[in-house]
Amino acid sequence: MATETPVSSAVRSPIEGGNTLQRDSYYFLRSFVAGGVAGCCAKCTIAPLDRVKILLQAHNPHYKHLGVFSTLRAVPKKEGFLGLYKGNGAMMIRIFPYGAIQFLAFDYYRKFLNTQLGISGHVHRLMAGSMAGMTAVICTYPLDVVRARLAFQVTGDHRYTGIRNAFQTIYLKEGGTSGFYRGLTPTIIGMAPYAGFAFFTFGTLKSLGLAHFPDRLGKPSLDNPEVLVLKTHVNLLCGGVAGAIAQTISYPLDVARRRMQLGAVLPDADKHLSLTKTLKHVYTQYGIKKGLYRGLSLNYIRCIPSQAVAFTTYEFMKQVLHLN
Repeated sequence: MATETPVSSAVRSPIEGGNTLQRDSYYFLRSFVAGGVAGCCAKCTIAPLDRVKILLQAHNPHYKHLGVFSTLRAVPKKEGFLGLYKGNGAMMIRIFPYGAIQFLAFDYYRKFLNTQLGISGHVHRLMAGSMAGMTAVICTYPLDVVRARLAFQVTGDHRYTGIRNAFQTIYLKEGGTSGFYRGLTPTIIGMAPYAGFAFFTFGTLKSLGLAHFPDRLGKPSLDNPEVLVLKTHVNLLCGGVAGAIAQTISYPLDVARRRMQLGAVLPDADKHLSLTKTLKHVYTQYGIKKGLYRGLSLNYIRCIPSQAVAFTTYEFMKQVLHLN
């Protein structure tokens, strides 16, 4: 059995010496950091794949004739290696609060459903995950729109010069604040099953694994030996499975969301004014495989490591920041 990691006085003092409000604030801050770091690590891992996904989903004219892997090869040739990370700066600005809010909200909703409404078991994970995902999306959506616009640009064919310019242009030319919330409806609708099934699958696999195979799959937490956590490689596997299942269910809504976000950038922008119109247009114009599920193979490649790294990093940060 592993021994508990010593806690320095600097870490211990706000917990032991402060009042309830100080303790709650300190716990909130550490939880916020844990979720934010987890989100950033996950997105940095798959940033090039995210860029390619956006290019394919919206049929960028420079790459619309290419597939996933050919696009991955073509982007560095046309735009340089850093072209694979275009829009990643906006993504990092968005994903830290997104990841932080999502994991924080999940813990809060899970406890609320359990203690206040008496909902427990697997159902409360699904409900808490859905609500957490929607909460995080609403809070950070304008940054996601800007990131999508920047990632869609191709070197030599720029509409925006950077993050600040993208905010200014969208605000001035696309209806003010409402311009930052194009595609919010399909995002929320898509995020509900995605986040719900991701947290549900991971939480269920984790609880089943630790309940039935504690010696083979579990290990003592670094900050609390009495708490059993999954081994790192098991965490990665459970997170990957959770991401794959969640992505399959919600992918068509993700395609609609991206097209609505890109808005005026697309030549057929008038076809993407609502969720139903966008889904109907994509289905009519491109069909299911090349339209509603275009880029899904890439999403399997990206969502498995992304969710694996996100859940694994969060579980690790919980130990490092003494949240167990």
